[in-house]
Amino acid sequence: MARRSSTDSSPRTRLPDARRRMIEGAIDSLRVHGASATSVDRVLASTGAPRGSVYHHFPGGRTQLINDAVTTAGDIMSAYIERLTRDSDPVDALEKFAEMWRTTLRDSEFRAGCPIFAVAVETNDDAPEFARAAAAVFDRWHTALTDVLTRHEVPADRAKRLAILTVASFEGAIALCRVQHSIAPLDDAVTELRALFTTTAH
Repeated sequence: MARRSSTDSSPRTRLPDARRRMIEGAIDSLRVHGASATSVDRVLASTGAPRGSVYHHFPGGRTQLINDAVTTAGDIMSAYIERLTRDSDPVDALEKFAEMWRTTLRDSEFRAGCPIFAVAVETNDDAPEFARAAAAVFDRWHTALTDVLTRHEVPADRAKRLAILTVASFEGAIALCRVQHSIAPLDDAVTELRALFTTTAH
């Protein structure tokens, strides 16, 4: 990703340079333009990767490129969330994740959103693997959030519901921040989530 966030703190996957650049370019495009507007030509133009490398590294063409981008972005973000929820209590994890998104939104002038959400909200009937990849990422986030809440004495059923609410709140708030060019929707969502976590987690 050309504009990196603090989520990318894990060791870099060792990929051939052209392949890595194209995946990062596809992630950037997904974050800003969505799946339908992410084309091979757009990624080549933004990354300077050689056209001949496309079908060498991505024999499945655009579909494989986007699917690999979703998987890679999902792995980076999931590792970050799993580390936060492992090393912090629920409220601290919430605050740290929110601050990462405040920085990302401001640094991108409210252009960059979540690449996983970008894929999830589009139909993509011709590439159902996009939805499957996004669902797998959301499942990892839900599991990590459920685990940290249950470790802090939230009943399992409620922990699962709060985890869903947290993911939905962040994704919705990020979308609102982008269209409003304001951090306020994210701050409001975090305020309410913090209150819920404080009263339910010990």
